[in-house]
Amino acid sequence: DVQLQASGGGSVQAGGSLRLSCAASGFSFDDYAIGWFRQAPGEEREGVSCISSGDGYTYYTNSVKGRFTISKDNAKKTVYLQMNSLKPEDTAVYYCAATLMQRCTRNMDFWGKGTLVTVSS
Repeated sequence: DVQLQASGGGSVQAGGSLRLSCAASGFSFDDYAIGWFRQAPGEEREGVSCISSGDGYTYYTNSVKGRFTISKDNAKKTVYLQMNSLKPEDTAVYYCAATLMQRCTRNMDFWGKGTLVTVSS
């Protein structure tokens, strides 16, 4: 079975850091682009970051550039999202997802359950 297990969420104060992990199983991890998405209460889900298969191209939405870093460990089949200088507006449920496409899109092939990040001011 395909599984994407996100973890690492929690509650932090503004300026703090968290590292999210997305552990994958049940599919050819190396062949898939893996992305992080988030959804805040009352908001639409947005793409936060993506790391592509093959060339390892990384994407960040503008609001997190310079603060978040995505990385992957193929041996562990895990993708990480290091989040620094967190802001209250980063508060959301964070999801990881996978696609066989080279780049992440809104229509990912597999989705994991989310992990809640709460940033207090």
